[in-house]
Amino acid sequence: MIRPGALSPNLFCKIALATAVLAAVASCSLQDDIDLAQGPYPPGIDPRGEAVDGLEVGNRLMAAGEHELALDAFTRAALDSGMTPEILIGIGTANLGLGRLGQAEEPLRRAVTEAPDLPQAWNNLGVLLMEKGELPEAVQVFRKAYALDNGESDSIRDNLRLALAKSENPDNNDAKDQDFKLVQRGQGEFVIRKTP
Repeated sequence: MIRPGALSPNLFCKIALATAVLAAVASCSLQDDIDLAQGPYPPGIDPRGEAVDGLEVGNRLMAAGEHELALDAFTRAALDSGMTPEILIGIGTANLGLGRLGQAEEPLRRAVTEAPDLPQAWNNLGVLLMEKGELPEAVQVFRKAYALDNGESDSIRDNLRLALAKSENPDNNDAKDQDFKLVQRGQGEFVIRKTP
């Protein structure tokens, strides 16, 4: 055994510190539930896991303003579920958000044909018609959406009000008359704003 007086105080402190560190490390044990054979990498994809519904992903992306990614999500959802009216509305709405009016019209018209009782489809078709400048048809489409919705949606009511005001005074190009709202079934609303 080394006597404390035989070593310099500096060397004695270093040995005491190293001993304390080694004792602390030795007292630590690895958790039993960690499998180190898998390595330090994050877990991989679980092929048995459940995928998130593509329609829900598309709606969330639309709400975030990511129209191109939403269009991809709706397209993937169509591969799983087919071209349901909700997916048609999503595809048309995403194209409308991207300013692709020609590509938005066909899925929206198809959605109102296949599901004539969905006010969201009629509303979004009305927004498309307003964007194209087809005021008389847009007013009729908004009226249909408002009737199907029983006047419960503020967005559809506001769109009808704006379309009626625009049709009564087509020279009014005020920016506030150009904020039409797109609605999605159970997922809230999206606003399309034209630049003045």
